[in-house]
Amino acid sequence: MSWLDIGALEDIPRQGARVVKTVQGCVAVFRTANDQVFATADRCPHKGGPLSEGIVHGLSVTCPLHAWVFSLETGMAQGADIGAVATFAVRVEAGRILLDDRCLARQVAA
Repeated sequence: MSWLDIGALEDIPRQGARVVKTVQGCVAVFRTANDQVFATADRCPHKGGPLSEGIVHGLSVTCPLHAWVFSLETGMAQGADIGAVATFAVRVEAGRILLDDRCLARQVAA
């Protein structure tokens, strides 16, 4: 893997998100209450809602448009909803967030 430095962990508030814009689409980067970091496609498969504007709770994010809940770990919709969002490898090293740059070269789920 090749890693791209996308910013400091402290740039994202706990239980918040930021967007990384790529030529293939937007990637939402989430920080949980206990400083875990996850990256997914930024569009909900239901109606295209911006997941980066959703509510982060535990290891999940709730879409701001229609309350679909997605696992930050797997991208799978939880409950009775059907669907998933793409997830991308991300890690924190020395306080910096690193995103696997292969996600920049492949199509992000819509």
